[in-house]
Amino acid sequence: MSDISKKIEAILFLKGEPMSLSRLALFLKVKEDLVNRGIKELEESLQSRGLAIVKKDGEFMMASAPELAKFTADFAKDEIGQDLSRAVLETLAIIVYKGPLTRSEIDYIRAVNSSFTVRNLMIRGLIERVSDPKDARAWLYRPTFEFLKFVGIGEIKKLPDFEEFRTEMENLRKSEKNGEKNNG
Repeated sequence: MSDISKKIEAILFLKGEPMSLSRLALFLKVKEDLVNRGIKELEESLQSRGLAIVKKDGEFMMASAPELAKFTADFAKDEIGQDLSRAVLETLAIIVYKGPLTRSEIDYIRAVNSSFTVRNLMIRGLIERVSDPKDARAWLYRPTFEFLKFVGIGEIKKLPDFEEFRTEMENLRKSEKNGEKNNG
């Protein structure tokens, strides 16, 4: 497998969301036809494995192989039907207390790929995805009204230590900005 195919595989795996051909080319600093060839090569190498490349409207995403659809659906149903795992609770807490956040910000805080966990929370109706007003290409994740009902509160601010946490985070941001100004 070529170096470009390996890089495409790594990017699609880490991103966990669809990426356009042009964005892949821009990030890899190569022409789109080279990215197209890399994707075709990656698709061929994945044929004997449990993963596949999904294409839709000029975007590409890594997913489970179509022949494993029933198996993965059963696994997902089992995962979603269980109590909230530690990883799911951790992700939910990050989104609730620090959000709205992009998925890459969630991944950065958790230091792991959170695609499945975020999807699990969305399917359960505890978080929702909204457009990022600062970047039309990105999504922000935030708690839903269903979450408020689930927890039994009328508004997010009623969560334990919510205001204290937000104030502490704002003070930390201010001190980091002041540190940057003094060092720059």
